[in-house]
Amino acid sequence: MEEEKQEQTTEEIKQDDTCEGQVNYEEKYNELNDKYLRAAAEFENTKKRLEKEKQSAIDYASEKFARDMLGVIDALDMALHHAESDASKVIEGVQLTRDNLIKVFERHNIVPVSHDEGFDPTKHEAVMQQPSEEHEDNAIIAVLQKGYALKDRVLRPSLVSVCKK
Repeated sequence: MEEEKQEQTTEEIKQDDTCEGQVNYEEKYNELNDKYLRAAAEFENTKKRLEKEKQSAIDYASEKFARDMLGVIDALDMALHHAESDASKVIEGVQLTRDNLIKVFERHNIVPVSHDEGFDPTKHEAVMQQPSEEHEDNAIIAVLQKGYALKDRVLRPSLVSVCKK
């Protein structure tokens, strides 16, 4: 009888352990599933926030440049205002405006395309060819319109006349 009691108690303990084990596994599963769902939601929120910040950065990328250009507009407005009274003031105002614009460009790494190295089809556009004994073949004879580059990227190529022998 005592043996029977002991077997029964052992079986009850095993059953209790099994039930507790299942409860623990289930609780552990629920806990890990909850952590996974929270991490996935946090990842999605971060992804949306970063996309929103990226779009905002794209939308307002030229804000600093635009703010700097306001001074140029002001100078042009003053030149037009003085145009009625004194032509020399207009010339002076236009020159100051041009200088102001060049300074704004320099602050934003916008520089004129160089013509010192000769004709470069990636920086220059040949719109005319002229014969010339003074220049080498494909040398730049005249710059018809200045080109500009932003750092190493050409914004607008220079329009040039080149020598064709």
